[in-house]
Amino acid sequence: MMKKLQLGLMASASALLLAACGGGESEPAATEETTTEEVAPAEEAAVEEPSAPAADDVATLDGTTLADFTGEAAAGEKTFMQCASCHVVEPGVNRVGPSLAGIVGRAAGSIDGYNYTEANANSGITWTPEKMFQYLEDPRRVIPGTKMAFAGLKDGQDRANVIAYLQTTGS
Repeated sequence: MMKKLQLGLMASASALLLAACGGGESEPAATEETTTEEVAPAEEAAVEEPSAPAADDVATLDGTTLADFTGEAAAGEKTFMQCASCHVVEPGVNRVGPSLAGIVGRAAGSIDGYNYTEANANSGITWTPEKMFQYLEDPRRVIPGTKMAFAGLKDGQDRANVIAYLQTTGS
């Protein structure tokens, strides 16, 4: 009985983890209260998505640059705990997200055995520290269509720290 309870709790925790990382995304069910009057016509409802920055553009929303900060790997390892539910830094180990071992200098969407979105695989991005600094601020801005559900690290020092930590992981 206790073993079944433990298995059930583990399954529930796994499902919640996947949902938090974007693995459990689904369209909300339509309600009976929706009427045609509440739905805008297609031409009015279409909102033009802002285009992603170019692969070599590293401008951030907050106007900061990686050079404005001194990254600390030890602090970055602690901040990385927010990422650890989906990513690891062990080479060859993919989870909900790909391994981030040796990510600095690697082309986006290039880990064998990981199923990337077309948006990520075709982004043309090379993960320089500066591009990572921009990406970690708002991943969906930099790669629209990514399946990464993480909202980003708004604090520039946190981003610099995570990058310093990832630079220590090698490949």
